[in-house]
Amino acid sequence: MKSLPRLMSALVLFSATHVMAAGLPTVEVYKSPSCGCCTLWVEHMQQSGFKVNVHNVRDVTPMRANAGVPDAMGSCHTALVGGYAIEGHVPAADVKRLLRERPKATGIAVPGMVQGSPGMEQGGRKDPYSVILFNKGGRSFVFARH
Repeated sequence: MKSLPRLMSALVLFSATHVMAAGLPTVEVYKSPSCGCCTLWVEHMQQSGFKVNVHNVRDVTPMRANAGVPDAMGSCHTALVGGYAIEGHVPAADVKRLLRERPKATGIAVPGMVQGSPGMEQGGRKDPYSVILFNKGGRSFVFARH
């Protein structure tokens, strides 16, 4: 009977973890229909527990502007999740952190096409990069370093 409390604790922990994963908001991704790295980023997000709706568009620029992403933060795809804009090849762990911490910001971005970021893996090369937290006023801060 001494193991019953441990078993109950394990079940509660498992259930809470399962509910948290199931409770992730859906990611809406706007990308070019021919962009392979964007497709790989979508797969990265799905493998990390997110449900993803893909919207193939000819030009992501208007969506990026509507989402409040500054031009300097631009990349190849724009995503919307939980009231935030996600620009480029941001790791899913950083998106989860953003959603957990809920800072006052417009979103996060990995500007450009950084080799080794999620969806941009090619061979063993992995360039260092930062995930940038930004707001509509143009202020930005380093959110994470990889």
